[in-house]
Formats: sequence, structure tokens, C-alpha cells
Amino acid sequence: MPGSYRQLLESGEFAARVSRAKAALPDCSLCPRACHADRTENEGECGGGRLARVDGWGAHFGEEDVLRGSRGSGTVFFSGCNLHCVFCQNWTTSQAGEGKDVDAQELADIFLALEDQRCHNLNLVSPSHFVPQILESLFLAAEEGLTLPVIWNSGGYDGLSALELLDGIVDIYMPDIKYDSDESARRYSGAERYVAASRAAVLEMHRQVGDLTLDEDGLAVRGLLVRHLVLPGGLAGTAGVLEFLANEVSRDTYVNLMDQYRPAFRASSHPPLNRRPQPEELEEAFSAAARAGLTRLDRRRFRAF
Repeated sequence: MPGSYRQLLESGEFAARVSRAKAALPDCSLCPRACHADRTENEGECGGGRLARVDGWGAHFGEEDVLRGSRGSGTVFFSGCNLHCVFCQNWTTSQAGEGKDVDAQELADIFLALEDQRCHNLNLVSPSHFVPQILESLFLAAEEGLTLPVIWNSGGYDGLSALELLDGIVDIYMPDIKYDSDESARRYSGAERYVAASRAAVLEMHRQVGDLTLDEDGLAVRGLLVRHLVLPGGLAGTAGVLEFLANEVSRDTYVNLMDQYRPAFRASSHPPLNRRPQPEELEEAFSAAARAGLTRLDRRRFRAF
């Protein structure tokens, strides 16, 4: 199924969205940090400046089954992040800024190359701080024939003004709801008001695209898919996250309850993040999902220890 943005391209609305997004760069407040950096001249707190920075791209077969299919998810890894997680497993990209700056046409060419590789979708990883750049490149690629559905694969710290710009452009939202505690979010990800911001973002995402829908081949075509990483010591507040999804979003929310946490980056200095979750902590996470009434769980990564 072609990406939703094809309709906005034909109506002229896509071009208007690009203009609005780029106009926000000199005084950036598109994400909940609202650092007001002039990103035409400097980097924001996210590490992003005027150009998008990319640290790799290609067909990815490690995503959820509903995304990867037989030909892979066409994944673009963006550098920098508007979260500063002390346990980030990709910290050289998210915190150290590894990658290459690309202009709008270069990024558009990457998108088109992924379609040429016959990937099932365009999977934008850690995109929240590059909304204007991504929209501009998507527009250029769409003018050149891009049709891949777009996945917004974020840390959940997305601003409502940014999501408004993405309405009708993103087909599948895949946020990672990290915490049910502002204290944990502040201490371990340097994020203020994370719970309210992430919940508002997920509610808006769901309003735009609804519950995840699959085609006859079992591939996702539109909707919301939420990831939640189980942290040791209950630091993520998993039960609260799952109750929010079930009671305020939808009991049909597709959830990947992830068990693969391992200490990385600066986690060794922040116990209990210096260890993996215990088997009973993982079992409790799945029990919490059952109590909340969530039944669409991706268990592919869950394994007994």
C-alpha cells in the first residue's frame, strides 16, 4: 500500500508542511525540550543542526516480524537524540554523534535507494529531532516517485507541534515508552516531564493512525506499535505504562514488551541498571500486560533465562 503522503503531495499540502517545519529551525521548539536553539547556525540539545546526520541505512531484518517481512525494513539510523539515556546501547550514534551530515537531496536519495532494494517500508530511527529535514527529503523523494509507507521509530519524546506536521505523512508510529516515572526519566534520560509528554504524543499518534492493521501477508500497513523495554529493578514502571496503553489508548494496542536490556554506556554507574533484568522481573512484566487486558503482544524477543 502506498504511503499516505502521496495524497498530501497531490493536494499541495505536503509542500506547505515542509515550509512550516523549516520555519521552526531558527527558534526550535519542536520537541518537548523546547531549547529554542537557532539550528540554522548551531546544534540544539539533541545534537542536531541544520542538516540531518545519518549513521547508516539499509534493509534491516532485526525488527518485529510485522515490519521486516521477507525483504526487510528499510531503516535509516539518525545521529543524535533528544533523550540522553545513560544505558543507551547505541550511544556512539545517539550521544557521541557519529555519522555523516547529509543535505535534503542526499537523504531523499537514501529513501529512494531503499525502495529500489524492495524494502517493505521506510523505517526512520531516532527521527524526532530532524522533523524539518526529514519532511523536506520525503517531499523531494515523493516527487521522484517514492511510495514506501513511513515508520516513525522514536523514543516517545515527540512534540505535539511536530506530530501535527506529520499527520497524514507517517503511516506507522512506533514510539518507545520508556518510563512511567518522571523521576526515572530525569535521572536516567535527562528528560523533564517525560511521562506527560510521551503520553500526549502516543495519544496523538493513535488519533492519527489508530490500532495497528496488517495486510493479508501479516505486514503492518498502518497504525500504532508501542515498544517498552523492561528495566531492572522496576525502574521503567512497566505496569503503569501498560495500564496507560490499555485504559487510555486501546486494549488492541500492539505492544513489543522487550526483554533484551543489558548494561551499556554509563549504566555501570547507575545500579540497578548495571545488571540485566531477572527472570521473575520479566515474567512480572508479561503478567502486568495480561492484567491490563493487552493481548497483542510481540513475544519474539522474550526468552526464559
